[in-house]
Amino acid sequence: MQKHNANRPAVMDLLEHHGGLAPGVSAKVSEETGVPEADIYGVVSFYTLLAKPGVARVCQGISCAMAGSDALADALQAKGEPYEKVSCLGYCDQAPVQIDKDMELTKHGPRGSITPDDPALPINLGGQDDASYSALKAFEGMDPDAFLDQLQGSGLQGRGGAGFPAWIKWKAVRNEPIGTRYVVVNADEGEPGTFKDRETMLRRPHRLIEGLAIACKYVGATTAYIYLRGEFPAPRRALELALAKARPHLGGLDIRLTMGHGAYICGEETALLEAIEGKRGMPRLKPPYPTQVGLFGEPTLINNVETLACVPEIVLRGGDWFKNLGKTEAGSKLYCISGHVEKAGVYELPLGATLNELVQAAGGYVGTPKAFSPGGASSGFLPMEHADTPLDFKGLTKVGSMLGSAGVVVLNDTVDMAAAVRWQQIFFEDESCGQCAPCRIGCRMQRQAIDAFIESGDVASLEHTEDLHWEMEEGSICGLGMVASLPLLTAQKHFPSEFEGS
Repeated sequence: MQKHNANRPAVMDLLEHHGGLAPGVSAKVSEETGVPEADIYGVVSFYTLLAKPGVARVCQGISCAMAGSDALADALQAKGEPYEKVSCLGYCDQAPVQIDKDMELTKHGPRGSITPDDPALPINLGGQDDASYSALKAFEGMDPDAFLDQLQGSGLQGRGGAGFPAWIKWKAVRNEPIGTRYVVVNADEGEPGTFKDRETMLRRPHRLIEGLAIACKYVGATTAYIYLRGEFPAPRRALELALAKARPHLGGLDIRLTMGHGAYICGEETALLEAIEGKRGMPRLKPPYPTQVGLFGEPTLINNVETLACVPEIVLRGGDWFKNLGKTEAGSKLYCISGHVEKAGVYELPLGATLNELVQAAGGYVGTPKAFSPGGASSGFLPMEHADTPLDFKGLTKVGSMLGSAGVVVLNDTVDMAAAVRWQQIFFEDESCGQCAPCRIGCRMQRQAIDAFIESGDVASLEHTEDLHWEMEEGSICGLGMVASLPLLTAQKHFPSEFEGS
């Protein structure tokens, strides 16, 4: 039983400090926190960076796999150096990628491109970061209801993948009768093909901090957390420097940086809360929603990095200005693109831009394009006949996909679709938290099915994939299990000739 005064939030930092899963660490952390040792062991064994510290990591995400990451792993093996193949590391624009035991890049391509400096853009990655905090000052002089009207009028939707209207969350947390409230930034960017938040934190950290400060003041929070994925030491350093400069503008606001420890599932908002609280990152059942019962049981506003980075310019230029930037839906959007294009990177375009327009910004296709994934692994694959479909929340849903994190990956005709499916199914199997049986078992079975097909060419190996998908979609607690079959099912649907067997 946990002691009444147990210091649960300290668990993660202490585990990292003492060496993760090393012998005796669980007992030591239990003594220091009052949390039972068995519970501590359950936590440390859940997170990859804690369970397997001190080794190099080679990305096996789809962009890195296409760029030859197996060669990086073979080189480490030949030298006898310990390494681990891991899910997407969030550097798809620099593929293939390898990091060392301290999460620093050791093998990578050139840094990805961005949209050039354009002051007309809300985030403007190519611009000079502004530490004046003029938007925060302007917000402090606004009536809260007037600000909410501007936020609502902007049409800003959550840029992390769900596309939920931002103003509804903000209003819900502000209206909760409970006194203590929190704001949490989801910077645990783990969706394959996605690296826009990484670049925002590196290039425009003050944009994020200012948007976060406005959010805190609106909902009445005095403490905020930025939860960064553990493989992002450089963004952490950028935020630490920016926070030091921002302090005179923040008043008594306490902004805390919390590093993740290698669990994609913590990108799900409730799993992220569990991680901050020092627990295994397993999604909570909803309702209640975090706006009512969130971090430490208090009302909590959770927003993605890009979402908050849009807020300062909405304050300064108005909701209508932001809304009119969009093409089919409101605002601009940071689109990531990698794979078979000339200049992988992050491009800020009107929301609703097409693949062809995005690729034009990225310098064109490499080879003959065959397929693309419009929103990370969770969005499955589409054929090139959809290259002029708007990359927005509604348009992609109509063709059986989703915008998700806007992590676009282009595949040319040198790629075997069964192999591409396998890369994505490995990702979902590795990253399922294991809490619910449909996801835990289904992810493994879908990966086994595509493995069996590749090995034997027998179409019977794929006989039950649709039934498995139905079970996973209906029975999974969170979105991971609900979408984990989409790479396989969409590839079969759009590229049937590649799954006819031999």
